[in-house]
Amino acid sequence: MSKEKVLIFDTTLRDGEQSAGAGLTVNEKLEIANQLNLLGVDIIEAGFAASSEGDFDAVKKISNSLSGTTKVASLARCNPEDIKKAGEALEKAKNPRIHVFISSSDVQIWHQLRKNPEEVLEMAVSSVEFAKQYCDDVEFSPMDATRTDREYLYKILHAVISSGANTVNIPDTVGFSVPSEFGNLIKSITQNVDNISQAIISVHCHNDLGNASANSIAAVQNGARQIEGCINGLGERAGNASLEEVIMNIETRKQFLGVTTNVDTRQIYRTSKMVSDIFGFQVQANKAIVGANAFRHASGIHQDGVIKNRDTFEIMDPKSIGWTNNSLVMGKLSGRAGLKSKLEELGFKLSKEELDSAFKSFKDLADRKKIITDADLENLMSSQRRTNNDNDSFKLEEMHVSSSTTDTPWATVTLSTPDGTKIKQNSTGTGPVDAAYKAINKIISAPGTLTEFKIDSVTKGIDAIGDVTVRVEENDQGYLGRGSDTDIIIASAKAYINALNRMLSMKQYEQSNISSGS
Repeated sequence: MSKEKVLIFDTTLRDGEQSAGAGLTVNEKLEIANQLNLLGVDIIEAGFAASSEGDFDAVKKISNSLSGTTKVASLARCNPEDIKKAGEALEKAKNPRIHVFISSSDVQIWHQLRKNPEEVLEMAVSSVEFAKQYCDDVEFSPMDATRTDREYLYKILHAVISSGANTVNIPDTVGFSVPSEFGNLIKSITQNVDNISQAIISVHCHNDLGNASANSIAAVQNGARQIEGCINGLGERAGNASLEEVIMNIETRKQFLGVTTNVDTRQIYRTSKMVSDIFGFQVQANKAIVGANAFRHASGIHQDGVIKNRDTFEIMDPKSIGWTNNSLVMGKLSGRAGLKSKLEELGFKLSKEELDSAFKSFKDLADRKKIITDADLENLMSSQRRTNNDNDSFKLEEMHVSSSTTDTPWATVTLSTPDGTKIKQNSTGTGPVDAAYKAINKIISAPGTLTEFKIDSVTKGIDAIGDVTVRVEENDQGYLGRGSDTDIIIASAKAYINALNRMLSMKQYEQSNISSGS
């Protein structure tokens, strides 16, 4: 007997980008969208087309390029201009969806919208009808549904379904619900909205009380057939339901829940790593499913059990999510074909030019490390991505630093400019990193304040690659930078240059849109 399918609606590129400190380029969003397509999510909410030119371009580019059956959605408020923008951005999408929303709780209707419930109802109905002019697939969300009067909620859901809404989404916008309560809400909707069979019930749970994934599963048990969330649980405030948790709950407990998904779970780990890398938000070690400790056993009793039979203490096969064992794989004598084969095993499909560049970087790394692990290779590809995205930008050519317990630290930095000119500057500082950053500032004239500096080790050992994340802010806008190297000072310089390049690139992008009148 075939099981019912639960649709997976990914909003990493929309709600996930609303995580404090996040900010992605259009190309980064496209890269994530392509990976989400490989993962097999059913709907990708590519952005909020009316919110900015960047979001409009992202929705348009993703919808124009995505292949397969995955739907591409744009969020829109219940007003004609938003819906029109969404429709224009999705014009060439193979499978478009417009997702309209409006507040439905009394506190938000009266205090945020400053309207009355009947006005909101009329706006909801007219917006669904207007959106249907642009595409057949329309989703409606009554924002703050869990704090909405039940009878009014039933009324507005009935009205929008009658007007053509294919999916009705029940958001726990402020993460207020607990699982039994939220499950009961979904059940009550199935019992009190007499045309509910004409639409799919979706849920969008926030994690303010830590219940988002559990609430999502409770919803499935009571009739919901679409789950919205983000990879790694990203999103506003405490985040959204963590999609990898929801998916693996469904797939691991499918006999109990009686449902399944269309997701290729073997792509989960790679998707999580990519999102973490591009967003610059590290996954906590004890995070379920994708954390570094998710399949590690420290207790002697547990270790003994796993050695004898993995089923004693593991309810999932790590391979089912594409987990790599960080095995020792390659060294300085490894060739191009071996590197290509290993990268493909890790999920990286490279063009000849990309492989040439990766092989050069691999050889440079192999000269400094005796043995290169899977994690090293994943980090190498991450560095390649950052380099590729830094076209027409400043690049680190050479750096010398000096630091001691008695003398003032100094740094000399040589950068190549976007036009290929090499510029050298030096500076002193409170430490070698500070000195290097001050020298870089003399070359790259970019306003901004360094607000975050973080160092992580990619692998273990004295020759481990250091991964540095920095954030530069200007006018409340943050620009993330990442850099990796076996030398942590060089990694720090690369990260800072990466952040400044992103700042200049995004400013140039915004200016070009202003100049063109977009």
